[in-house]
Amino acid sequence: MTAFRLVRICLHLLAGLLTCALVFPFAGDPVRARLIQRWSLKLLGMCRVQVEMIDAQPGVPPAHALIVANHISWLDIFVINSWHPCRFVAKADIRGWPLLGWLCDKAGTIFIERGSLRAVRRIYEGLVHRLHAGERVAFFPEGTTSVQGSLLPFHSNLFESAVEAQVPIQPFVLRYLRTDGEPGHFHPSVTFIGEMSFVESMIAILKGGTIRAELVRLPQIETTGRHRRELAQLAQDAIAAELAIAPQQRAA
Repeated sequence: MTAFRLVRICLHLLAGLLTCALVFPFAGDPVRARLIQRWSLKLLGMCRVQVEMIDAQPGVPPAHALIVANHISWLDIFVINSWHPCRFVAKADIRGWPLLGWLCDKAGTIFIERGSLRAVRRIYEGLVHRLHAGERVAFFPEGTTSVQGSLLPFHSNLFESAVEAQVPIQPFVLRYLRTDGEPGHFHPSVTFIGEMSFVESMIAILKGGTIRAELVRLPQIETTGRHRRELAQLAQDAIAAELAIAPQQRAA
């Protein structure tokens, strides 16, 4: 059964590649967004991921903002895209993933090299331009994935783009939970850290049973008059509070 679902996902990835190659060059932004959202929902369904949107600001429409979230798995991008497609900033390693890397590239992902200050500066300038143009931009301030129930320190560099573009920060919290047994338990198959490859992670998810992905929209953080380091700390504190992580429990 796992092999059958893996084949279905590979075919879905190929369909996405064809859409990017044949449709995206002639489609406007609204059409692209609908296609990305529909494709993401279908991928999550094939992985038996059920997305639940939880809004800490019910009745308040999402405004134009720089989106940040904790980072657990490669699934994070598609869970957020199932809510609203965004242009993501992601580590350059993703570009080398089989099929999915090329697809992320064609869908508008911005890749960043680790430790390259020149790349950070170039991407920062691009983010300001895209935010000014009204695009939704998202990134993971931890810079890499962490174990569920923990949170790595937030890197502050890219928060400056929201200050210059004069848009707020929109924090999200991601959780992946079991649907069997006691409620609220993290799903172990989603863990994607260390030397685990994308293919190994995919197989673990397909073998692991149904996953409930919670996407929690927290109150926005205004950027006017604030420094990027302050914004990074405020976003980290908000996400940690939702995850019930005390300051002394955060990863160093």
